[in-house]
Amino acid sequence: MDLSNLKPAEGSVKNKKRIGRGQGSGRGGTSTKGHKGAQSRSGYKRKIGFEGGQMPLFRRVPKFGFKNINRKEYRGVNLSVLQELADNKKVTQINKEILIENGLASKNDLIKILGNGELKAKLEVTANGFTKTAQAAIEAQGGTATKI
Repeated sequence: MDLSNLKPAEGSVKNKKRIGRGQGSGRGGTSTKGHKGAQSRSGYKRKIGFEGGQMPLFRRVPKFGFKNINRKEYRGVNLSVLQELADNKKVTQINKEILIENGLASKNDLIKILGNGELKAKLEVTANGFTKTAQAAIEAQGGTATKI
């Protein structure tokens, strides 16, 4: 057996029903579309959310909430991650460039240092934001937490 004599399994490939090819085919006339109405005509397209005339779900369910246009989205980096960087990469200064190099942030991210984990290294950290616990932990080790 090779690529030149491959074929599908017996009975797995069937011919498509040829609809609308005259009365002799058994599927001529209305071509399985019934009589008249929008669905029998060419170009018919049901509206998104249409439920056969029943009040659609998106109109039955009330609106709620809003999107705050002034929201700032931060990329969170935990203290445990900073400790790993200090252990593995031997860094003492942590800023946006170092986090980007190590795949922890992208160039358009705002970075916030979060207080989850334990920090044992003395680090100089520069970021857009700090939680109180993170800032306290960094300064307890003799490091500095500088907000951009």
